[in-house]
Amino acid sequence: MNILLTGSSGWLGRHLAPLLAADGHHPVGLDVAPGPYTQIIGGVDDRALVARIMRDYRIDAVVHAAALHKPDIARVSRQRFIDVNVSGTLGLLEEAVAAGVDRFVFTSTTSLMISAAIRAGQGEAAAWIDETLTPLAPRNVYGATKLAAERLCRLIHDDHGLPIIILRTSRFFPEQDDQAHLIEQDGENSKAVELLHRRLTVEDAAEAHRIALGRAPDLGFGLFIISAPTPFVPADMLDLKRDAAAVITRLYPDVRELFAARGWTLPASIDRVYDAALAERMLGFRCRTDFGVVLESLRRQGRLPFTHDPSYISPQLAG
Repeated sequence: MNILLTGSSGWLGRHLAPLLAADGHHPVGLDVAPGPYTQIIGGVDDRALVARIMRDYRIDAVVHAAALHKPDIARVSRQRFIDVNVSGTLGLLEEAVAAGVDRFVFTSTTSLMISAAIRAGQGEAAAWIDETLTPLAPRNVYGATKLAAERLCRLIHDDHGLPIIILRTSRFFPEQDDQAHLIEQDGENSKAVELLHRRLTVEDAAEAHRIALGRAPDLGFGLFIISAPTPFVPADMLDLKRDAAAVITRLYPDVRELFAARGWTLPASIDRVYDAALAERMLGFRCRTDFGVVLESLRRQGRLPFTHDPSYISPQLAG
């Protein structure tokens, strides 16, 4: 298939494009910044450009990973978020329908599920978050525009029958968290802990998109949380909020020793847990890397199975 891959120069795009090519597809990369897998420089909000790409490259499928993200909030207006994340998505969807594209995968985010109350850690128990969570109350323009884009995906599917899969990915960025000053652990430490409840590797994120692309025509429409499988269950939520370290140690008896050897610490409290079980049941996808894989690498004193790069700068910002 000829696949339009938006955001092809980004962290996800540069990992996904080779997977698509290895499957025998022809990815056509569109990004505002140059990159090794980007053939066309431009924005998804350029409707005329999108229409020309659909026609000239005879696009069969779309993977829409381009977006303005949370770190952009400090430097980009709300209107620009709407232009790119909402209007850009609508243009891609409508041009896909007009071109007879037969499947569409949209990269969304679990961030849109986190209200101000969840973010503040209100309540006695951690939040158990799956696709049934309501009401959705995004706390910033990033989440609000991604939710609006999701709803446009549903509308276009309902109106035109375009097979669409929405993937709400949890964290997989390589850089330091923008709330690092609030986290006691260093970057590697915090990323390792997050694989328990709110993170996946970029390799797993790319594989999820590859699987979704293949499954879209059969499913018709689907919305899935994509995150490393959690060892926790809903009955753990109260204890996770009160004493997360004790819960983790119960599940992994040697974790304290392994963390101590690396100078890491366990979290005192966990405020949310993403449940990716629906993606495993319906999409047939399960992340390969979870917390257990991290511990095994610590036991072997091997390389960590995720990327931490505090110096990483997105191609868009670098340009």
